[in-house]
Amino acid sequence: MFNIIGAIISGLFIGALAQLFYPGHQGYSWVATILLGIGGSLVAGLITSRGQRDFSRAGCLASVLGAMALIFLGHALHIGG
Repeated sequence: MFNIIGAIISGLFIGALAQLFYPGHQGYSWVATILLGIGGSLVAGLITSRGQRDFSRAGCLASVLGAMALIFLGHALHIGG
């Protein structure tokens, strides 16, 4: 239960950072922001994980970059805001 709540909170934080750093206005809702953050974390985790489960600043940065990549992909496919 706490893992799900943690994923939602970190997804909101990561998604908000990605929208802050991505140029231009995206217009995504709070739910879409959370999903972008969670998706970005998953994308970054699949690419960068090497069996580590510790918190790392590089992993956090990779999560934000992964969410930004999902925003770019959404704009390229004309999905979302």
